[in-house]
Amino acid sequence: MGDAPVFHAVVLAGGRSSRLDGRPKARLRQEGRTLVELTVQAVRAAAGVVVVGPPDLPLPEGVLRAREDPPFSGPAAGIAAGLRALEALPHARWTMTLACDMPVVSRAVPVLLDAARRGDADGYVCVPPDGRRQPLAALYRSDRLRAAYAGQDPADRSVFSFLRGLRLSDVPVPEEATADVDTWEDVLRFRLG
Repeated sequence: MGDAPVFHAVVLAGGRSSRLDGRPKARLRQEGRTLVELTVQAVRAAAGVVVVGPPDLPLPEGVLRAREDPPFSGPAAGIAAGLRALEALPHARWTMTLACDMPVVSRAVPVLLDAARRGDADGYVCVPPDGRRQPLAALYRSDRLRAAYAGQDPADRSVFSFLRGLRLSDVPVPEEATADVDTWEDVLRFRLG
């Protein structure tokens, strides 16, 4: 079977949560743990983890912290901030990007790592049954991802605008693996508090 790839993880936790009346998604709890804690736990095998979000967000021990510039300028800017923070660590061949608002994303992580171990693409992107690629539940070759962001202003741009030159492979995952929390109905469905 082979060893799992060495990877870093960028966890995005910096959104406005506007559809939740500004209540930070990262701080929502499921069975006593915040969504950001659940996401960090999902990538516990990572060589390094950075959470991109507000400076007052409580984080697990050993996790790096970063903030997109300017704040609330979107996930592409969050990934760029995470990549900068990870430069302080020894290089890892792969970088995983995860939004912190997917309570069951732990089911996607091993599937992405297995795809990278077996394939030769520049990146692997989760695709649930609805067919929509999830670039915030994905694994990219670190050098290719950094090159895609080099010299560009990521503020208020789509993540996909940075991925155009990468050879991406779709990775089928169950619906719940990338289901996110956007509304109060989602909060109830995932039993969050």
